[in-house]
Amino acid sequence: MAETGIADEDSAPAFRAEAGTLYVVATPIGNLRDVTLRALDILRSADVVLAEDTRVTSALFARYAITTRSRSLHRHNERREIDRTLGQLADGHSAALVTDAGTPAISDPGARLVDAALAAGVRVVPIPGPSAVAAAVSCAGLAAERFTFVGFLPLQQKARNELLGTLGALPTALVFYEAPHRIAETLAVLAHAFDGRRMLTVAREMTKQFETIARMPLAGAVEWLGGDVHRSRGEFVLVVDAPPPETRDGELSPDALAWLTALLAELPPARAARVVAGMTGLSRDALYAHALSLKPATRGSPP
Repeated sequence: MAETGIADEDSAPAFRAEAGTLYVVATPIGNLRDVTLRALDILRSADVVLAEDTRVTSALFARYAITTRSRSLHRHNERREIDRTLGQLADGHSAALVTDAGTPAISDPGARLVDAALAAGVRVVPIPGPSAVAAAVSCAGLAAERFTFVGFLPLQQKARNELLGTLGALPTALVFYEAPHRIAETLAVLAHAFDGRRMLTVAREMTKQFETIARMPLAGAVEWLGGDVHRSRGEFVLVVDAPPPETRDGELSPDALAWLTALLAELPPARAARVVAGMTGLSRDALYAHALSLKPATRGSPP
């Protein structure tokens, strides 16, 4: 039976996975000593561990002498494994879901299993712990009071540009994931899409031997990355702080407002904002925000 309350580490009884329960277990994002005691309890006592890649999880299992059987749950076998796992949970077994690093069901296949389990009335229990998002935001020194988690950007240019056009108007920090082979392109895209004065925190290889936490204006990100070949290696979390207050709150001049209103009769908001930004030097983020507020009034205008 699971225990509650706070007790001394040496005297507290171990937690045990309970029948018919799915545990969502956070595991280290790099440093294996970041695992929690309760996570170890659940991983040792669950009937099965569902891992994004069992080869990655095996390092954690070997370090802490965990012998629970594991099997893969990834995008290629997700549907089959969800059905299989739900059947086992219905039969009174317990299961623990882990990802390669950090908290499961955030930008990885585990979310569909959790959704299916909840829909089936299965008890789902989070075992909190390491999170790349929380770690990066905590050391970013954000001016923003809120942040929006974006994850990985779409691969298709059109979808990516549309998403960035929407995000640019938000008065929040933005958090992205990125892989080493795409980091240079993504930094260039972000610098083009957003106000270059926005502060960027690059969190690379967090908790690992070559961890890097660097902070700079977004406009200087590509140059920073190119300054050392080692900077493009590893897994990345990118935290873009909110736009400067004057960019968010400033009023448009009558001429800029007139241009924007006219262009919205022919162009989508993101493109109209980009054109006016090129003509006036004003922030695309601020112009896009104004475009969104003006666009409904222009619908139905004659071509």
